[in-house]
Amino acid sequence: MKKLLFLLSIFFCSILSAQISYTKLNAHSHNDYEQKVPFEWAYSAHFGSIEADIWEVNGELFVAHNRDQITPEKTLDALYIQPVVAKFQENKGKAWKEREGTFQLLIDLKTPVEPTLSLLAEKLKKYPEVFDQTTNPNAVRIVISGNQPEPSQYSNYPAIISFDGRPNQKFTPEQLKRVAIISDNLANQIAWRGKRNISQDDLNKINKLIGEMHRLNKPIRFWNSPDTPEAWQVFKNLNIDFINTDHIQQLADFLNK
Repeated sequence: MKKLLFLLSIFFCSILSAQISYTKLNAHSHNDYEQKVPFEWAYSAHFGSIEADIWEVNGELFVAHNRDQITPEKTLDALYIQPVVAKFQENKGKAWKEREGTFQLLIDLKTPVEPTLSLLAEKLKKYPEVFDQTTNPNAVRIVISGNQPEPSQYSNYPAIISFDGRPNQKFTPEQLKRVAIISDNLANQIAWRGKRNISQDDLNKINKLIGEMHRLNKPIRFWNSPDTPEAWQVFKNLNIDFINTDHIQQLADFLNK
């Protein structure tokens, strides 16, 4: 019996040691453009994922949550592309001068795939040293969410563009190479909303899904998730790769600890 308990303790310790070693690169700035200072706050906190919603209007790409919130000065160029390019130029081809790693821009298409995605691709292709990882291994990864082409159409777009998959989607091996991350609404998977202890049933469901995605070597993220330190700790325990937040500094402080 003692030998069995010893072996079980070794087994569970090995599981814990395989858990993700969390840093601020595991943080996702949800709807980042709604922050008081878009991009800069999440970038300065060294977040690994930053989200912007875009709308195509008369050949230009604007950043806003709803169409009636679009204003002339809030273009994707002004809020994200040019600030990112400036950082890479300042840091001689790196995201951050003082540390390794880079980040992803998760761009949520609010208008139809075409012409929105082709317009975006044309803007990004001007800066291969910033957005093309075959040109610069430190380049920012562009991940398309929201309105997306069917997986069979991924190859119609340049390789600098990756996609945000869903757990129920089916991909061929070639299509899966273009998927950078798997995301879902947490409410689609479990009933837990962060107000009480998570149930064993919910734990079993979410662990099964996370395991499936990790066996595909894909990171996973959930939106519409509780956004509190207690919930962040649960997400860490579950090995969820990107923790979704609207509270940049609070999550940064939590991960620093």
